[in-house]
Amino acid sequence: MPQIPLPSAFASKLAGIAQDQYQRFHLIDESHEPLRSQIEQYWNDLPDDFPGVVTPWSAVFISYCVRHAGATSAEFKFAAAHSVFVHEAIVHPCAFKGVALPSDSVRVGDILQNNRSGNNFDFAYASTHSEYESHSAIIVARGEDHLGKYAMAVGGNESNSVRMNRIQLNDDGSVRQRTNSPFICLLKNRK
Repeated sequence: MPQIPLPSAFASKLAGIAQDQYQRFHLIDESHEPLRSQIEQYWNDLPDDFPGVVTPWSAVFISYCVRHAGATSAEFKFAAAHSVFVHEAIVHPCAFKGVALPSDSVRVGDILQNNRSGNNFDFAYASTHSEYESHSAIIVARGEDHLGKYAMAVGGNESNSVRMNRIQLNDDGSVRQRTNSPFICLLKNRK
């Protein structure tokens, strides 16, 4: 079986930033300090006015991590909605290239987008629309155990905090599609 290539310096830094945010805040609710102030920093870094923690902040979490890993606004469309930067990565790939699932193996530093709120958008929809409800998380690790191959992903505004989730992979390392909150797009890290 071929060895997974090591992540680039940028991909490693992105995964490290996401993991650091998880370690610092995963036990804290969004309405409590110090996470509340950190969420305000995510918004200010966009830059955008902080609307409070009741406004979804998961996309600004991703934007914050990508910016602090070293991507520029010419390389990534920093936004308060996942659909905005996903659409941009599909139609104008730069630091990330949006690809359909399960077309490619998941790697550390990639970003995985999924549906939310019962929606069922797919890659074709994402490639022609920049405004729709979705979510995404940063791949921070890959592994294999008795259940098969998996990736670990860190996202913001998951159960009102920063959370890490296990994503099941197919034997070839691509994302195994799920029926609940199906995946839409994989943003392949190219930086």
